[in-house]
Amino acid sequence: MLKPLTQCEYFIALLITSLLAFPASTPAAVQIEKIDYEVDGVKLQGKLVYDDAVQGKRPGVLVCPEWWGLDDYTVGRSKQLAEMGYVAFAVDMYGKGVTTNDPAAAGKLAGPLRNDRQSMRRRVNAALDQLKKSDRLDPSKIAAIGYCFGGTTALELARSGAPLVGVVSFHGGLDSPAPEDAKNIHGKILVCTGGDDPMVPAEQVIAFEKEMRDAKVDWQTIAYGGAKHAFTNPAADSHKLEGIAYNAAADHRSWQAMKNFFEEIFR
Repeated sequence: MLKPLTQCEYFIALLITSLLAFPASTPAAVQIEKIDYEVDGVKLQGKLVYDDAVQGKRPGVLVCPEWWGLDDYTVGRSKQLAEMGYVAFAVDMYGKGVTTNDPAAAGKLAGPLRNDRQSMRRRVNAALDQLKKSDRLDPSKIAAIGYCFGGTTALELARSGAPLVGVVSFHGGLDSPAPEDAKNIHGKILVCTGGDDPMVPAEQVIAFEKEMRDAKVDWQTIAYGGAKHAFTNPAADSHKLEGIAYNAAADHRSWQAMKNFFEEIFR
């Protein structure tokens, strides 16, 4: 004869049955949505990246890519931001699916935009418009970051008068054909540059700082000793280009500087 269950045993059995009937849901994870849009007849596709476990409105960060285009590195940085609780938008500057690992091809893609800053601004502002459409976004708290060519792009977005609370440039070009446009900048600026970056020489940094000072922008520059161009990208050395190299210390320090900056501007 079976022994009757005690009250405690009965409730344990009931709990086990319930768990088997209703298994635990899969933990929320970072989501990536492909977003199609068009600028000047060019079909573009950015990527909205967010953690769907985060509740409520949150700050947004536009992520502007290196001259290689919207590649895995750009998406990886966007995922890191999503894991920090932000909603990120990885920007497409070249056209849907257009990326390259060839420096000559990258130069041909980036060159026309670098030489036509108004076109550059239209494309990155269109990406900003896509980010603004997200119902997860707190529209009063939007920043932009960028790497190399993307750093230039993020700064041009600020110079265009976009409603950003902050911009972070990682080893980005700092030159401007219209330095007077710095008067349009609304947010704060953080520039993280390599102390030994031949593509962003000291005279360019000095000219940028004068531009910011003359426009009375809230700005800061941090130079990392020994760091060359593209110092945040672990794949930089694979291109075997003079003056380009990954620097783990500068990568870590600049990312931490960005975190501190975000804590300030997103308060």
